[in-house]
Amino acid sequence: MAEADTRIQATGKRKTAVACVFISPGKGKITVNKRPLEEYFRGTHFSTDVLGPLKATNNEGRFDIWSRVKGGGPSGQAGALRHGIA
Repeated sequence: MAEADTRIQATGKRKTAVACVFISPGKGKITVNKRPLEEYFRGTHFSTDVLGPLKATNNEGRFDIWSRVKGGGPSGQAGALRHGIA
């Protein structure tokens, strides 16, 4: 018998940005639009804001997160991603 799929899908929205987020158990790899989180939000504080829900629940490094983000600017996209993770 196959193992149950442990991936969770969620949607987060903020302003005009929408994030489709997939979360699965892993080692903490976070990908946004096929790029690492730090590269996608390069040189801004948004990458640390996105990780807020994981820090609040002491789950940093326990889940792999893959997401697609559309619309808005960096602030709205970071907020939508944060809501999707939460």
